[in-house]
Amino acid sequence: MKREGVLYIISAPSGAGKTTLCKEIIDIFPHLRHSVSYTTRQPRAGEVHGKDYYFISMDEFRSMVDKGEFAEWAEVHGNCYGTSIRTLEECRITGIDLILDIDIQGARQLKERYEGGVYIFILPPSYEELRRRLNGRSSDSDEVISRRIDAAAGEIRESRWYDYIIVNDQFSRAVEELKSVVVAERCRTFRVLETVTERFDMG
Repeated sequence: MKREGVLYIISAPSGAGKTTLCKEIIDIFPHLRHSVSYTTRQPRAGEVHGKDYYFISMDEFRSMVDKGEFAEWAEVHGNCYGTSIRTLEECRITGIDLILDIDIQGARQLKERYEGGVYIFILPPSYEELRRRLNGRSSDSDEVISRRIDAAAGEIRESRWYDYIIVNDQFSRAVEELKSVVVAERCRTFRVLETVTERFDMG
């Protein structure tokens, strides 16, 4: 069926598990893809340029900002992240559903600029569990972890304006809940009305 791609915007405090959830849900839906963002941070172990992120210099990032090439961008924990307008438009036109794993600043920018996006917030079960997960990464210093925990309180307060909240307590249950959101949003009347009108006499 002919339709535009759906934009799923997913945010969470660092360590809540949104990246793992996004990867899992993309494996379930063949027409759902992960939006590859641009970032100035250094790659973590195992991350691949062009697959996980486009890793670019601060000068390159600033040049893209000046040219208006980002649909949203933000500085988070000292690093810059941005989503290309071109990426969003290509997927919308071709009917490819897209997941954006972005922070709250970026989500707010998108909410102001784009209609029809689906906003999903992933919560950890508790602050204690969030700290345990961050410590388990073994990739951040104690100072960085403390900064992320402090930031989490403000980020969690922002969850009230998102369309959906999923608590990532049991991973399998969180996957099922996220899967349900994707399925339901694909069936929204305004997304499919034009297509079904072409098939049936809706007058």
